[in-house]
Amino acid sequence: MDESIGRGGMASVYRGYDLTLGRDVAIKILNPELARDAGFRTRFRLEAQAASRMSHPTIVRVFDAGEETESLPDGTTQPVPYIVMELVTGRLLKDVIEEGPVDAERAVAYADGILEALEYSHRAGVVHRDIKPGNVMVTADDHIKVMDFGIARAVSDSSSTVAETTAILGTAAYFSPEQAKGEPVDARADLYSTGVVLYELLTGRAPFRGESPVAVAYQHVSETPLTPSEINEEIPRALDAVVLRALAKDPYQRYQDAASFRAALTHALTGKAPSRRQLGTLTSELYGPNPRQAAETARSLRQLSTDTTMRRTQSGPPVAWVWAGVAILAVLLISVLFWVLTIPRGGENVPSNSRIVPDVTGMTYERAAEELTANDLVPVRVEESSVTVAEGNVIRTDPGTDVSVEVNQQIKVYVSTGQELVAVPALTGLTQETAAQALEQVGLKVGTVTSRNDPALDAGIVIAADPAGGDEVAVGSSVDLVVATGRVLINDVTGYTVEAATRELEAPDTQLTVETQEDTSCPAATPPVVIAQSLAPGEVPVRSTITLTYCAG
Repeated sequence: MDESIGRGGMASVYRGYDLTLGRDVAIKILNPELARDAGFRTRFRLEAQAASRMSHPTIVRVFDAGEETESLPDGTTQPVPYIVMELVTGRLLKDVIEEGPVDAERAVAYADGILEALEYSHRAGVVHRDIKPGNVMVTADDHIKVMDFGIARAVSDSSSTVAETTAILGTAAYFSPEQAKGEPVDARADLYSTGVVLYELLTGRAPFRGESPVAVAYQHVSETPLTPSEINEEIPRALDAVVLRALAKDPYQRYQDAASFRAALTHALTGKAPSRRQLGTLTSELYGPNPRQAAETARSLRQLSTDTTMRRTQSGPPVAWVWAGVAILAVLLISVLFWVLTIPRGGENVPSNSRIVPDVTGMTYERAAEELTANDLVPVRVEESSVTVAEGNVIRTDPGTDVSVEVNQQIKVYVSTGQELVAVPALTGLTQETAAQALEQVGLKVGTVTSRNDPALDAGIVIAADPAGGDEVAVGSSVDLVVATGRVLINDVTGYTVEAATRELEAPDTQLTVETQEDTSCPAATPPVVIAQSLAPGEVPVRSTITLTYCAG
């Protein structure tokens, strides 16, 4: 381990060298205060292991995670958790932003790089939770590398307040509203944070600033941001619309996945810019009426009502017209009052051989039957399911309330049988299309569809359903599906021994077929080490065959 190359609220980072594989690495060592918490260390290790399974050009690779023991001067020992990562040369996006706003094309390119990493990680089931310029590297060739995937979750799960979390992660400026409120988060929280980073790239400042983390968190939850073009006039208005959508308070009003966000950015640079009215409509849709506009309107009204120095631009109406209008209104009011007082009441002027159907909705059937019988009507019970009326209570009558009918006429009384339930069919193992048809046949519909890698299933096969098969739900309910991608994730195993690489690639979560191939042009090693693999790291089709090449000269 060599010199220190970085330090943060959670850990210190050192340059290191991997003696086994002969490569430079970065070693992140957890700060002692956090290392003392056994629960945090466990979450830290599990999240690091999850992150280590991701291999993508826009993500800083995690090679290893472990724990050493350090002896203290008083003779006691303490654990020292660490993570071994890919060493990236370049500079932090935070340093780029400190130099001032960047042009729109470059800002979009940086944001697209972050979203490309998130698109991959979200598909692998990993939510970052701490997207910010300090966790994004810009390489020497101006490409993006996102780091610290999954590690922020260990911090969030160990902190009970915004202040505690920001003391470790460093800032609340990039928190999503749901993070600020301590609510559960999903991939859309990462998209919100990316929107904040894009805002800062375009304007040189964060959308919300305050004297404390709590003050900033409050603004994330309740305040409407200025559009970026109000701060930097050179920004295309089309990007205003994209940023406002990304910063929506309600996760359901944001982009629902990274791919949609990326597509919107591409369109913003090539498509037609929205008008100011369209932007105002979008702002009202996402954040409610503009509070600044409301304040200006109120101030103008107060000025008009109190400033005696201001002249009218139009003369008032003639006094005679005013009194004529008052007289007409008075006559209309008296006429309406007279009509209300003289209209017949229910039951008045009804012939002796007729009856008015009473209102029995919401009553039990027994009570409704008594009420109808007392009015010389004949109740006829008709049962019907209802999601709003309790079982046994009256939904409506036919003829309806206040209708005049003959004596002894039959009145259909529709009584609720409660909510109609249906069993969710068995969907596991079906194709997504077949599962949708099975749900439709029983009056259900497909809800959210989540993709997940499964080494044993082809693309489009249902892995699980929620609610599960056999559960009873209301007719018309949605059933969420988890569907296989038909692909599995493999790591770069070059540098591994052939035995270790084969064990990893044939593991239950990959289940590839491994073949080996000798290369006699290079000297043999003991044990043999993989120098090449036929399939590139990343996602590959299930049940693929991969060839590992090793030196045998």
